[in-house]
Amino acid sequence: MMEFLIAWWANVPEAAAAYALAALGLLLCERSGVLNLTAEGLMLVGAMAAMGAALQIEGYPGMALVVGMLAAALVSLLFALLVVTLRVNQVIAGLAIVFFCQGFTQLLGVMFDWQNHPVPGLLPVRIPLLADIPIIGRVLFEQNGVVYLIVPIFFAVQWVLHQTRAGLRLRSVGENPEAADAAGVSVPLVRFGAIVAGSALIGLAGGLLSVGGVKMWFPDMAGGRGWIAVALVIFARWQPWRALAGAVLFGCIESLVPRIAAAGIRVPQYFMLMTPYVITLVVMAWTAWKGRSRSSEPGALGQPFLREERR
Repeated sequence: MMEFLIAWWANVPEAAAAYALAALGLLLCERSGVLNLTAEGLMLVGAMAAMGAALQIEGYPGMALVVGMLAAALVSLLFALLVVTLRVNQVIAGLAIVFFCQGFTQLLGVMFDWQNHPVPGLLPVRIPLLADIPIIGRVLFEQNGVVYLIVPIFFAVQWVLHQTRAGLRLRSVGENPEAADAAGVSVPLVRFGAIVAGSALIGLAGGLLSVGGVKMWFPDMAGGRGWIAVALVIFARWQPWRALAGAVLFGCIESLVPRIAAAGIRVPQYFMLMTPYVITLVVMAWTAWKGRSRSSEPGALGQPFLREERR
């Protein structure tokens, strides 16, 4: 039993890392007032681009992840153009980008024959001495490098949002873009920057799936994780550390499914596959039942901004 638990817990950090990065990217974007539903598509782009780079430049998985981040950030410029410049409905624009990315990644992946080609990818980094601690060592100190960066990244985002002038501007644009504009803040520029920065983190989450997790690429490998990240942001009330806690919860669920199958426990396959989405619905229902007020939501979330208009 203990071996089952250790094997389960050891896989949780890597599974949670993808959710955490995607949720953090969405949070950065939505704190600027832009409702972002593109996470599923951008994760697909990051996964495909990172794997393509890994196949071309073997032995440099870190560089492949950077390529995945840049690819997702580049695609996000299209989303930013639609919602910030052209003021297209943000829900419709987000869904359109997801469908575009699904077709685009499948087209390029098959065209360049990147499908089902294994790569060495990210290998676990064993921290001396700490990795020898019973149970905890295997769970926390034998992970890939991106997992170790998750907590510093969250500290950095929390600090930027609440302790810097750039974070104050981003939050003010998300709460009241008219007041921010009157104070001399460029609302379109801040929103463009938030979308691109957040999308880069989502692309990193996708790259982690292909280069760090399964170490190969196949179509639609995000598997709905981007949609779960959207729910995580709402559950977290747009707070980074709450999002990280939610990511750990879903990481536990995702890691448990294959361990149960490997242990030979007879559970219907499709029941196990739907478990993360059932938990997502439960979390959303619990959030609504607890009566979370709109005060935790950015005041201008989903609202386009036109400088000549005044409400």
